Amino acid sequence: TAHYSDGSTRDVTDLAEYMSSESVYVSVDEHGLVTAGSLMGEASIMARYMGNFASLSVTIPSENTVPDSFYAKLPRNNFIDGLVWDKLEKYGLKPSEPVDDATYLRRVAIDLIGRTPTAEEARAFLQDPSPNKRERLVDYLLEQPEFGDHWANKWADLLRPNPYHVGIKTVMSYDAWIRKSFHQNKPLDQFTYELLTAKGGTWHNGAVTMFRDRRKPEELTTIISQLFLGIRLSCAQCHHHPSEVWGQDHFYSFSAYFAKIGRKGRGISAPISGSEEMIFTANSGSVRHPLTDEVLPPRPLFGEVPEIKENQDPREVLASWIISPQNHFFAEVNANRVWADLMGRGVVEPIDDFRESNPPTNAPLIKALGQNFRDQKFDLKKFVKTIVGSHVYSLSALPNETNVGDTRNYSRHYRQRLRAEVLLDSVSELVGVPDSFSAMPADSTAKQIWTHRVSSDFLDSFGRPDPNQDPPCERTSDTTVVQVLHMMNSRDLYARIQSGKGNSAKWAKSDMTADQIVEEIYLTAYSRYPSIEEKRLGRSLFEKEGANRQQVIEDLMWALLNTPEYLFKN
Repeated sequence: TAHYSDGSTRDVTDLAEYMSSESVYVSVDEHGLVTAGSLMGEASIMARYMGNFASLSVTIPSENTVPDSFYAKLPRNNFIDGLVWDKLEKYGLKPSEPVDDATYLRRVAIDLIGRTPTAEEARAFLQDPSPNKRERLVDYLLEQPEFGDHWANKWADLLRPNPYHVGIKTVMSYDAWIRKSFHQNKPLDQFTYELLTAKGGTWHNGAVTMFRDRRKPEELTTIISQLFLGIRLSCAQCHHHPSEVWGQDHFYSFSAYFAKIGRKGRGISAPISGSEEMIFTANSGSVRHPLTDEVLPPRPLFGEVPEIKENQDPREVLASWIISPQNHFFAEVNANRVWADLMGRGVVEPIDDFRESNPPTNAPLIKALGQNFRDQKFDLKKFVKTIVGSHVYSLSALPNETNVGDTRNYSRHYRQRLRAEVLLDSVSELVGVPDSFSAMPADSTAKQIWTHRVSSDFLDSFGRPDPNQDPPCERTSDTTVVQVLHMMNSRDLYARIQSGKGNSAKWAKSDMTADQIVEEIYLTAYSRYPSIEEKRLGRSLFEKEGANRQQVIEDLMWALLNTPEYLFKN
C-alpha cells in the first residue's frame, strides 16, 4: 500500500517491483507472491515503487529438531558465541567440533601474522601442557612485527594507487605510511582521520597519496564511501540507485567535501617519479549538480549536517562525521572486514556493500561486532583477540550431519586458500630458500613488498592484484587451474627445493634419522606431527633399495606442497 502526501492510500501491488536477496531460499514473482524454496535459509524480500522501498525478512526453518538444552550447554567464551548459537538454534544447526591444537596453531598464525609456524614453534606449542596456552599463543603472535606487515598488506590492497598515475616514489611513501601505522597499532579511527585530512608533499607524507591518485571529487566519493562506510555510491553518480535511497543529490553533496583540495607541482613523468606534489586546502571550490547546475553544499549521507567553520578544511568535518559514534556504518564495515579475514566470510557479503537489499546474515552479530570495535577504541589487536578468543573461531572446518550445507551461519569454519604472500613465505620456510624480489632487501618476505610492480609469477598466479588495477582491490580465495599447474610444474619452485643451500640438502647431510626428517617436514608444512601411517610411509621411502636421501626429501616436500592441507587454512 502506498501512502501519499495528501493522506490518500492506494494498493500498488501490481505496479511495484519485487526482488529476493536469496531466491534459492525464498522467491518472489512479479505480483509479489512469495514462495518458499526447498532449502533452509533466510532472505529479504524488497518491494520498490516510485523510488520508495520496503523490505520483509523471511525465514525458512530447518526440519532438524535439536533440544534447547543442547545450545544452552555450548561454550560461551564471549558475546560472539551466544549470538552465533542463537542463529544456529533458529535453524536447528549443530556447530562442528573444536579443532585440535595443531590446527588451531596453524590457523591463528596464518590469520594474525601471515605465515605458518616454524617446526620449532609448532613443537613447543604442541608439547606445552598449559591449559591457557592458546591465549598465550595469541598474545605472542599479536606482539610479533609480522602482525603489522600482514595487516598493512591487506590495507595496502584497499588503498595502494596505480603507480602509473602517481609515480613509484609516491607509492613507496604511501606504503611506508600504511606500514608504520599498523606497526604502531594506530587506532583505525585515527588512521582514517589522518588519511582523509592529509596535507603536505607526496614524498614526505604518504597519506596524501589518495588525493594525488584520485583527482576528482567524484572519484574520491566513490572510494571513500565504499571503504569507510560500506556504501557503494557509484550508481548514484548518474542516476538514482536502483535498490537504495541514494540519488545524485546524495552523491554530489558528499563530493562537495572534496571540492577545496588544492594541488601544486604534479610533475610530468609520474610513472618514473615525477616531482613532489603538494596537497593543501584551497580558498575556493565547489561541486555542481550535473542536471540542475546548482552548487551543492557539503552534506553527509544521513543525519544532521555538521557546521563547517570559516577557513576550515571540509575534509576535517567529513572525517569527524565518518568516525563519529552517530555513524554506525564505519564501525560495522571495518568490523565486518576483519571478521571476514578471520572467519572466511563476512556477516555482510560483499564485505563493503551494506544496503537494505543486501542484509547481514546475522544482524545482531554485526551490530555487536561494530559496537565492540568502537568500545575497544578501534584497537585492531584487541578486536582481533576478541574474535580469535571466541569458541566459534576454534570450530573445525569439517561438517556434521546438520551443517554440511551451511555456508552463512558460522556453524563451522570456512576454509580459505592462503593469500599469495602467505603461501609464498610458507614455501620459503619449508624449502629453506628465501625468494628474492627486485627493489627489496635480500631478507625481505613477500608480505613486505611495497608495490605490485615487483615481478613474481607465483604471486600473480595466486591472486595478487594487477598493478594497473585501481583500488580497492579485494582478494578472493578462489582456486584456479593456473595455480595447480604452477605448484606442480614451476621450474623456480623445483630449483629451490633442489637447492644445495636449502633444507633438502641440509637434512640429507645431517645425522637425522628418517623418522626425524619426516617429522620435521610435517611440522614445518602442517604444524602437526605425522600420523603413524604417514611416518611409516615416509620411512619406507628412505629404506627403498638405491634410495637417494636428498631425492626422497625433495619428493616428500613436493608432495606436501601440493596437498589441500598445505594450500588451505583449515
